[in-house]
This record gives sequence, C-alpha cells and structure tokens, in this order.
Amino acid sequence: MKANRRKLEFAMARACLMPAQVAEAANIPRSTLNGVIIGRSARPATIGKIAKALNVDVAEILESEGKV
Repeated sequence: MKANRRKLEFAMARACLMPAQVAEAANIPRSTLNGVIIGRSARPATIGKIAKALNVDVAEILESEGKV
C-alpha cells in the first residue's frame, strides 16, 4: 500500500503534528514514516497505525486506486 504524500502531509498539518510526533503516536520508527511520506510501499497495518495516529480514516491518506 502507498500513502499519498500530499494527503498525508495535509492530515499531519490538520492534526498539528510533526513527523516525529506521528511516528511516536503510531509506534513506528521515524525511518518507516519517512519512507511512507516519500512514497515507499508499506504494510496495511503500518498505514493503519499512521491513520489512527492522525485520527483520520485510512482511505483519506491512501493513493487513489488508479495510481497503484
């Protein structure tokens, strides 16, 4: 699964959280979050943890299905 960088950064801004804070809240390494931000694939559970830390539905931060 891939997160959409723009949507992810928008969700972080809306939550007023820096990447380090998101990584801590999601209980994932900062390097993993950085990889997701730059467009690397991640496990569904990782994307779910990030969405939960940002208090958004996971669909709000995923790439559109046409871009998979």
